[in-house]
Amino acid sequence: MRLPLTFLVPSLLALGACVDTGMPERPDGAAFFAQNCVACHGTYARGDGPLATTLTPPPPDLTQLARNNDGRFPETKTLAYIYGDPQENHLTRVMPNFGKDMALDLVPVDLDGTLTPTPRVLAGLLVYLESIQR
Repeated sequence: MRLPLTFLVPSLLALGACVDTGMPERPDGAAFFAQNCVACHGTYARGDGPLATTLTPPPPDLTQLARNNDGRFPETKTLAYIYGDPQENHLTRVMPNFGKDMALDLVPVDLDGTLTPTPRVLAGLLVYLESIQR
């Protein structure tokens, strides 16, 4: 039995919409942020969380990352810092290193033109942080 093209094309398009690309969505990152970042960065990510005044240096305003980078969200630098920048040792780093416990659930993230295996939850956080830029 041959299916008419008018049936086949919409069916294939619907099937393609169901394929999981692996990239998390903004709500995944927002949930991670709410659970792990609000204490220092604040509810609106402006560096004004309840613990902010006790930290040196104070947490940055995460809504200004793109503005402070010539209008481009610095995905690679942001991920490197969150994941655990190897140039920062445990004595100089204020922010917790989240990367080591997340290495089993990786998704490809385009960082500067290179697909880079990235913990799913941190990929979601990047999506969220990029979405809140002012």
